[in-house]
Amino acid sequence: MEWVEVKNYEEMSRLAADLFEQQLSAKKDSVLGLATGNSPLGVYEELIRRTAEGRISFAEATSYNLDEYVGLGAKDETSYHYYMHDTLFSKIDMPLSRAHVPNGEAADLAKECSEYEAAIAASGGLDLQLLGIGVNGHIGFNEPGTSFDSLTHVVKLTESTRNKNSEHFPDGEVPEKALTAGLQTIMNAKKIIMLIFGEEKAEAYERLRSGEVTEDFPASVLHLHGNVTVFYGK
Repeated sequence: MEWVEVKNYEEMSRLAADLFEQQLSAKKDSVLGLATGNSPLGVYEELIRRTAEGRISFAEATSYNLDEYVGLGAKDETSYHYYMHDTLFSKIDMPLSRAHVPNGEAADLAKECSEYEAAIAASGGLDLQLLGIGVNGHIGFNEPGTSFDSLTHVVKLTESTRNKNSEHFPDGEVPEKALTAGLQTIMNAKKIIMLIFGEEKAEAYERLRSGEVTEDFPASVLHLHGNVTVFYGK
């Protein structure tokens, strides 16, 4: 792992966007793994700005998001479909037909998971995966105890995750389940960027930095990957 300490959130966002710019410059048809939450917002703002300036283009790129809540449709303002369209997809030149998010309204969730996994593989696999980290070490919605061998699957969210995410739901009611790319799905990416920022993530950072690898702390699987850059700051 490469550990990069940053002075502030803006620097973290800028440095992470630099890696996206390098990736897209080297391979215009890159396959990108994207994340939601608060951590990547600054990165997306940087990518939007650089697209507008003509420095980068997503015209030939493809993206796959990590996760989506079960039961939420693309027009639901609390869904990750909506988040991605509002914060990124509507403001860059990537064709929406190549911007993929798991379908939380699928009639057959198991089939949706297997087809999503197959689609990533058919695209040639992820060239670059962006990650945040939960206070309990989850990446995507892979909660503690998730097998390192897991592929895209349905997960029952922990109370701590649902409580943390309730701030994004007007009624405070967070779905109990989600679809998520698995830990093996993430590990199959050629390069991984991890964003960790703020005091509330300090304990998770310290545990990741310790080097212990255990399924009780899902992000620790990244120690087994050969190309991970971790940006960290308070």
